[in-house]
Amino acid sequence: QVQLVESGGGLVQAGGSLRLSCAASGSIFSMYLMGWYRQAPGKQRELVATITSGGRTGYADAVKGRSTISRDNAKNTVYLEMNSLKPEDTDVYYCKAYRLHSNYWGQGTQVTVSS
Repeated sequence: QVQLVESGGGLVQAGGSLRLSCAASGSIFSMYLMGWYRQAPGKQRELVATITSGGRTGYADAVKGRSTISRDNAKNTVYLEMNSLKPEDTDVYYCKAYRLHSNYWGQGTQVTVSS
């Protein structure tokens, strides 16, 4: 079991950057696979990036090369830094922790990119 609290969303102009944070509590954070997802109105929630307990990362093609996921196990926090933001990056971004069949979601944080 893990509880997740996200922060760092907001309004940014196209080409700008944001750093999202997800603070976890309630379990052994270092044992979980962490991920960032995003969802726009009327669209399916889609994977943005993942990071394993050992720090191995993966990215969706849409953000590859301009996004970085990282984690600080000492702080029980996972981050998503997004650069060169585009209007199509406008979404609610969700943090997820999972291990085997256990899935835990944050409340989401809004990212809005203006053109």
